[in-house]
Amino acid sequence: METVKQELENLKKEMEMLKAAVSHLTDGHSATGAKTPPSAPVREPHPDPTLNRIMETLNRTIEQENRTGSITYLGVFASGGRQSNWIRSAVSTDDLIALAEDGTAEAILRCIGNQDRLTLLLALMRKPMNVAAMVESCGFRTTGQVYHHLRPLLAADLVYEEEHGERGVYAVRPYRVQGIIMLLAGVADLMDATYSRGSFTLSGEASPME
Repeated sequence: METVKQELENLKKEMEMLKAAVSHLTDGHSATGAKTPPSAPVREPHPDPTLNRIMETLNRTIEQENRTGSITYLGVFASGGRQSNWIRSAVSTDDLIALAEDGTAEAILRCIGNQDRLTLLLALMRKPMNVAAMVESCGFRTTGQVYHHLRPLLAADLVYEEEHGERGVYAVRPYRVQGIIMLLAGVADLMDATYSRGSFTLSGEASPME
């Protein structure tokens, strides 16, 4: 009887070990394979208590709403006598990832992903200009070059022709400044080599670091 009891105890321990192993393998995923929020989110303290409170809120959000992630960002950009302010709170990373999955991100990046077009866009962010000023400021050879790059920016409603004052003066839409700045912030993050083993070349391709 004692031997049987001991064998049952051993079997119970083995079952508990097996259960723990299976639990470890499936941690972070549901029975259907869908990702679930981690049971112990990583919380790194920041010297600024306000930022710590925001981070805690974001952690609660992804736990409660079963998100892959959540971000909050704000900023100010002032140039040419104009200022743009923005605050976005608890934006779902699932919604952001969907923009890449449905081709929206590719279309946006293709529209502005040209050095001449970016040069033109950033010049207009600094101050409104007419076409002649853009030729001189951006280093274009002809007004035709300016119009070639201006057309897709106008079509995307990134740039508009001002209705007041001198005709033919163009500026960046105030509500588009945020998106442009945040795209550049993303580029800065991608270029940050602090924790990276790779780097971007001028061709746009990634290459391993030596």
